[in-house]
Amino acid sequence: MTSRFPKITATAAFSCVFFMAVTLTDPADAFVLHNRASSSRPLAATADDAGAEIGFVKSRRDAISFIVAGTAALPFLPTAAYADAAAVQDSLDVENFLRKGVDLGGNMGVSSQAGKSRPQTGVVLRDGTEVRQAKDGSVAAEILTGTKEKPVAVMTSFSSPWKLETGPVFDVECRDKRSGDGIFVAVTENTGGKRIGDLPNSFFLDRLFSPTGRFSFYGPPTDIKVKKSTMDGTNKVIELSFSNLSQSTNAEIPRNAMLVATIPEGTDSAVMLIGSANAARWKNGASKTVKDSLDSFKALPSPKTNLKLRAKDRSEMFINF
Repeated sequence: MTSRFPKITATAAFSCVFFMAVTLTDPADAFVLHNRASSSRPLAATADDAGAEIGFVKSRRDAISFIVAGTAALPFLPTAAYADAAAVQDSLDVENFLRKGVDLGGNMGVSSQAGKSRPQTGVVLRDGTEVRQAKDGSVAAEILTGTKEKPVAVMTSFSSPWKLETGPVFDVECRDKRSGDGIFVAVTENTGGKRIGDLPNSFFLDRLFSPTGRFSFYGPPTDIKVKKSTMDGTNKVIELSFSNLSQSTNAEIPRNAMLVATIPEGTDSAVMLIGSANAARWKNGASKTVKDSLDSFKALPSPKTNLKLRAKDRSEMFINF
């Protein structure tokens, strides 16, 4: 729910506190405060101040104390800005929108991005390997599933006409920088021993639309609809639509997406390939591009070796704008 109160910044709040303090002091004292604050000498009350009382502020010393106390309280002010940000981040409930068929929870907001860690796709790259794309568009990446104590190596591969991204935001992802269309790999939580056909759609979509998911990087998506969910052999295919926040216009843009998920033999997590595009481009050929990539997707156990399985250290990868 949108707050009826104006958003308060720390600077504005401090200005109000300072104005109140100075206003409650007589004009002469206010002038002295200004002069002394701009000099290198410490502030000190004079004997003339002892008997002066204007309202509940008795002297320049009281005014200064009032300012200091007000400033110290600024971090604890329940501002609407912080309240709104928290509400936006927590507004998405995957289970809820899947039960109702659509999420109508309010507009998206842009969370603070400075120093923010990359989106969580569930992908853990194997140490000593690199994500590579051949000239023909074939992409290969070795990832780890399972636990730290018992990791399992999985070789993923697919083909895409879009360029492989290698920046700190991306794990295994190809994007068309001009249009924003893209395709990426993601890994679910532990399946709990269930077969892929027995897992609900929400199990797969939670990874994508959670507050830290790839599609939530600029704010939780809205109007999420599952259009179709089918089994294709040992793969699960889900078609969906949603609206996401445009980085350039700050407007909500309708998008379409499709994913394929499979559980590699000997693992307890589903590995997914997800492609999405602007709704207009989806109708004009992007859907075929995504579907072709999904048809080429494979996630198979890596060949056994004597090399120890270690996760690539990416703890230093933060996004700085």
